[in-house]
Amino acid sequence: MASTRPESREAYQHQHQPEKIAERLDQGPDSLYLKDFVYGAVDGAVTTFAVVAGVAGAGLSPGVIIILGFANLLADGFSMAISNFLGTRAENQYRDQARRRELDEIRKWPEGEREEIRQIYARKGFEGELLDRVVEVLTSNDERWADVMLQEEHGMALSGHDASRAGLATFVAFALVGLIPLLPYLVNWVGIGAIARPFLWSSILTSIAFFWVGALKGRFVNQSWLASGVETLGIGGVAAAMAYGVGVLLEGLVG
Repeated sequence: MASTRPESREAYQHQHQPEKIAERLDQGPDSLYLKDFVYGAVDGAVTTFAVVAGVAGAGLSPGVIIILGFANLLADGFSMAISNFLGTRAENQYRDQARRRELDEIRKWPEGEREEIRQIYARKGFEGELLDRVVEVLTSNDERWADVMLQEEHGMALSGHDASRAGLATFVAFALVGLIPLLPYLVNWVGIGAIARPFLWSSILTSIAFFWVGALKGRFVNQSWLASGVETLGIGGVAAAMAYGVGVLLEGLVG
């Protein structure tokens, strides 16, 4: 529920003054890389802890955990970042192609494209002279006409994410959060401490990371931070349990 405090109402009214609205519309929509960050963070924690759990379940040495863990951080993190970069760029390229195609169709078959606009807005409840006026205004400029077709016919946003930033957000999140399951083993390895049960602490820290990522996502999407945190923790816990079980099974097979 939105706050009803006076300062909140004043801030809301200030942001909805005509000049503020015009300023936001001129700037265009913000690019939020939340999906890319959450995607990288959750996968980083899941896959790195899966390595830790699998190796620990198989009874192998902590050195193997560190080697495989860092190999996963670099290789899988880079792979995910590149995949997200290529996927985001492909979406942007497809949007540009669709826009060029719409402009070409507008210039070659304007009457057919104008009829599409008419039927789209008729389904929104426009009719009579008002519908005629809407169609006339929207089709009076080819660039605006193509924008409308992209949004209404193809269901596309007019602007996309920067592919490089999307890939970078995924890699940074993957590396930072994916490092957390390795921390107890790194502490023992570099000799700055002596953690008696590193796998237990790795499990605890990874659980906290899962919950934190989910809670952060919940705050951004106006969802309960507690419910979102528990949901992400549950999903990550299932993946971790599966990895540990595979490790135990492999230990038995090797034995």
